This record gives sequence, structure tokens and C-alpha cells, in this order.
Amino acid sequence: MAVGLCCGSGAAAAGQDRASFMTIDLDAPLPTDRLVTQLAAKRVVFVGETHDRYDNHLNQLQIITRLHEIDPHIAIGVEYFQQPFQKQVDDYIEGKIQENEFLRATEYYQRWGYDYRLYAPIFRYAREQHIPVRALNVPTALVSAVAKVGIAGLSGNDRAYLPHEIEPADEDYRNRLRKAFEGHAGMKPDAFNHFVEAQLVWDEGMAESAAAYLNANPDRRMVILCGAGHVEFGSGIPQRLERRVKLTEAIVLSSGQDLEPHIADYFLLSKEQNLPPAGVLGVNLENKGGEYRIASLAAGGAGEKVGLKKRDVLIAIDGQDIKSIADVHLALWDKKPGDRVHVKLRRGHDLDRDLDLQLVAPPKSLETRQNPTT
Repeated sequence: MAVGLCCGSGAAAAGQDRASFMTIDLDAPLPTDRLVTQLAAKRVVFVGETHDRYDNHLNQLQIITRLHEIDPHIAIGVEYFQQPFQKQVDDYIEGKIQENEFLRATEYYQRWGYDYRLYAPIFRYAREQHIPVRALNVPTALVSAVAKVGIAGLSGNDRAYLPHEIEPADEDYRNRLRKAFEGHAGMKPDAFNHFVEAQLVWDEGMAESAAAYLNANPDRRMVILCGAGHVEFGSGIPQRLERRVKLTEAIVLSSGQDLEPHIADYFLLSKEQNLPPAGVLGVNLENKGGEYRIASLAAGGAGEKVGLKKRDVLIAIDGQDIKSIADVHLALWDKKPGDRVHVKLRRGHDLDRDLDLQLVAPPKSLETRQNPTT
């Protein structure tokens, strides 16, 4: 089936203003082996994603796996972890720490937060195959500070992870960022220039980190995993990496992005897949004076079934002290409906209570939430 996009008037049909379009034959796809062979000829392969689409991450894993089979001298660069946590990422890949310690040490749930099950297969494969993983991202606080006060308004401390080179945004890049900016409710129109600077710091910072690794390891190729907006049309990270390293590169995007001319070198059409339901307690928590109390319970949820009540203080789950919502995620992220956990709680002025409960799937309305773990 050949598809194309064309529109016009009678005048256009008469040949006065013909539309220009590209035709793609969806019945003649590029075989996976040929795709991988072509990607293997590039030093850097960018594989953009829609963060919460599981099929996008399965696509990334397949590309990494196939490229590694051709040439084991690859590295993976990721947006999901920030540069100050490179040692902790290295420790996990090298087998020095386990998965939960890795997530805690990198402050994953505070700084990135997407359901880690989306990414776990990629990092487990990298660990099994001893593939270096580069934490590309600049600290969240830096991007937030630039968005508020601009680069010129940064303090000395904030400048520690500022990229050494920051080129201005071209007009196409600014126009795409304006669409993203206008989607952020409540942002003042005069904040747009700071918003652009924040994105530049983000992209330049990741490009600088990738370049440092590639220059120090000339025998390595790299697969870079990040949000599609950082790589589409070759702007964002790719053109900033090209300034720093002489290389060949390719951009791969997956379903979830609008298919437009020149948006990428390759586009993977894949059926949307969802993660299986997580096992949850069926409670909503609130922070009261540093304690996490039950604000409400889901009808028929695991908590209600064992007699948890509003205002109960959650102290620990399976021995994991609960001092933040991140602690809840760490205790539950890999649990499934039907798994049993041990919960310690306090009710009023009573002594601590210990309960065993069986986790259930989240209500349908919460299944697509970023981390439906409570």
C-alpha cells in the first residue's frame, strides 16, 4: 500500500501550484537485518522514544541487541540518568550493586520517575553483556534554574554542569520549542527565551557528555536513548554532537511520533504495547510532618481488604522504611498483582502493627499513570 499526502485546488490540479509530497510504500518495509546492517555502519545511532510507550523501549532493546551481536564494542548513552551519578551507573553495570540500590543511588524516582519496568530490560541486558552506559543528562536543578532565570542569571553553584559551548537555536528549532512551550499551562509568554535556553543547556549537556566518552574511547560506537524531541530533524543533540566529534550517525524514531519528511533516517512502525498491571496497595498517601499517611483507600483494594484505614501511617514495606514516595516505588516497582508484601504501620497512638497483604492490580483509571505503585 503506497501512501502519500497531497492537497490542492483546481488551480493546483491545472499545474499552477503543485504540492510537494513524499510517498512511502508500507507494503515494502526495510527488513530488520538490512536496517541493522545499515545502522552498524554508523558510529552513533540515536533512538528516540515516547517515554511511556513500552513498544518504543522494546524497539530500542532489539536495536541494541542486534548491533551488539555485530560489534560488541558499543556503549549506550541515556537521558534517564544525570551526569553526577555516573559512578552509580557504572557500579550497577559492573555488578557491584543490585537493582534497587542502583535506583536509590541514582535518585531515579525523584529525578526521572517513569515506571522503571519500561527500562529494566535494557539495563539488565547492558549489565549481562558488560556494555558501558553513559549518564548523559545534566542535573534537573540546572535545567529548572535556567528556565526560571536564564543562563545569565545562574549562580556559581548552578554553573558547575553548564556545557562549555552553547550555540543559539536556529529558527526551526525555536518554532518546534514554541509548540512545546505553549503546551505548558501557566507559563508566561515572556519566559519563552529562558525556556529555549533551558532546552539548549539540556541538549548541549547531553551532547557534551556523549562527545567526551566517544573522544576518550575511539574504538566504541554509541546508541543514544532519549526523548524523540531531542533528536528529531537532526536538531537537539545530533547537530551539537557533530560539532564536537567527527562521526557518522543515524536517527531512528518509533510509532508515537508524527511522521514528517526528514524527521528521522528510519521510522519503526510498531503496535502500542502496555506494561502488565503493577501490584499496588490500593491507597493514596500524603506527607504529614515527614510521615506518609493514608489519605484514601481504593474500594476493593488490597489495603481495604486487610483493614487499613485513613490516617494510618505507613512505616515500612518488606523491611523498606518509608520516608518518601520514592521509598514506596522502590519497595513495589517489581511487584505483580497477587504478590504478597509485609506492611508495618502505626494507627493513632497505638503500637506499630504488622500486616501481610496481597497486592492487586490498579483500578483501570490508574493503569496508565506514570507509576501506579501505591
